[in-house]
Amino acid sequence: MRNLFFTLSIISILAISAIACFWTPILWSLIFVVPIIIVGISDLTQKSKTIKRNFPVVGRMRYWAEWMRPKIYQYFIESDTDGTPFSRLNRNVIYQRAKKVTDTTPFGTQLNVYEVGYEWMNHSIVPLDSHKLNHDPRVIVGGPDCKQPYSASIYNISAMSYGSLSQNAIMALNAGAKLGGFAHNTGEGGLSPYHLKPGGDIIWQIGTGYFGCRNNDGTFNKELFAEKSVAPAVKMIEIKLSQGAKPGHGGILPAKKVTEEISNIRHVPIGQDVISPPYHTAFTTPYELLQFIKQLRDLSGGKPVGFKLCIGNKTQFLAICKAMVKTGIMPDFITVDGGEGGTGAAPLEFSNSVGMPLREALAFVYDSLNGFALKRHIKIIASGKVATGFDLVKNLSLGADMCNSARAMMLALGCIQALECNTNRCPTGVATQDKNLQKGLVVEDKKVRVCNFHNETVKSAVELMAAAGVDHPHKLHRQMVYRRINAGEIRTYAETYPHILRGSLLEPPYPASYEYDMANSSEETFVPGIQ
Repeated sequence: MRNLFFTLSIISILAISAIACFWTPILWSLIFVVPIIIVGISDLTQKSKTIKRNFPVVGRMRYWAEWMRPKIYQYFIESDTDGTPFSRLNRNVIYQRAKKVTDTTPFGTQLNVYEVGYEWMNHSIVPLDSHKLNHDPRVIVGGPDCKQPYSASIYNISAMSYGSLSQNAIMALNAGAKLGGFAHNTGEGGLSPYHLKPGGDIIWQIGTGYFGCRNNDGTFNKELFAEKSVAPAVKMIEIKLSQGAKPGHGGILPAKKVTEEISNIRHVPIGQDVISPPYHTAFTTPYELLQFIKQLRDLSGGKPVGFKLCIGNKTQFLAICKAMVKTGIMPDFITVDGGEGGTGAAPLEFSNSVGMPLREALAFVYDSLNGFALKRHIKIIASGKVATGFDLVKNLSLGADMCNSARAMMLALGCIQALECNTNRCPTGVATQDKNLQKGLVVEDKKVRVCNFHNETVKSAVELMAAAGVDHPHKLHRQMVYRRINAGEIRTYAETYPHILRGSLLEPPYPASYEYDMANSSEETFVPGIQ
């Protein structure tokens, strides 16, 4: 589009000038053509609006629609693209916070407070002054065997791979993380130069394909891992067991996105579809998983190592907990990905109908770790449509120590949910390897927006805590958040997700809700069965 605009502009001027030599009145058409060309050049040279930069003149239609709000703006810009409250209600707030403009809303509550599923938190009659609270609360990640604990923000960038995202998008995310003092998860696509160049903190994710640390046959290569994991920017290592977008399903990077550079980074053949298998080959049992965690921790020099999963069969997570108790080997953190989360392209049925939603999964993981008396050693990271300060508060109240976000960070970066991620034609230059489209995403501008969004969202969470009389995230609890069950009934999270006693899963009798799964789980296998 950029090249086409220049070509058509030159052809138009030359054609009009040539015709004007024989027919003078045509010269007046330059009055219309030249201003359009000037506007197009202005669009091409500005750096703050990717759509105008990539699609001069015609890209302005999006911003005209935005200007003619609310009805036309909502139709063209805020149309519901995935049937969820995330896109309808939160997208504009993300854009406003990223640009650091006012994010207040007129005319009160935008939600139907009597609708089933409406959630809220109650405030205190003696709230705290949020200005006196720490607007950058931190969490120390690292258990007893960790030699290099990491001080993490409570809000970080979730897993998105280079290859799926462009180099400019990766650099803007990482540079934003450096500006804001938070972490950036690489996704399973490997540790690229674009993750390392800006200097932001990195969580290196190791998926089933072991990209960046694999042998030619796709198995794990410990020498390559050891070489790369000691990089100072790598603060934590995350083993991906499954993800919310498509739990139990392998991933694919289309051949059109596998450039020579991506081939070298991932150690895969160029020009071929890259398949991530649905399961790991480095381990097959709970015991072997924990041994793999120990191996990665040792090879990395004692950095925090954890795993990410979308909860499916409860017995399998309980089997891992049993193995932790038996071996004494524990992850430093566990990332819980909700079945509603994930930016990755996925089959419709997997995206909509597989995997436990985040709230239920988060409560289950916290209670299970607490039931085995393991929680004090392990931090929990919640991931799944975490876009606002209230999302942070809800997850923290259920037991999370910190949260990750992919979709909201992409929107802060400039994503407009054009749904072209798998075609290599992303108009904003976020999810494409097309160099011409990537040029529209200016790293120096977008990194500030990513940082702004993070800072303002954490600040919002702190303000909510202050309103509830809470001065630190670890003091949030399930009794503080309410949910409407039906027109005449409300429940707190504590009533919906009741706690179990610490240590109550170490020996029978077990809590009633855990009896069946405890009886069908074993630390020796992931395959459930009556013991």
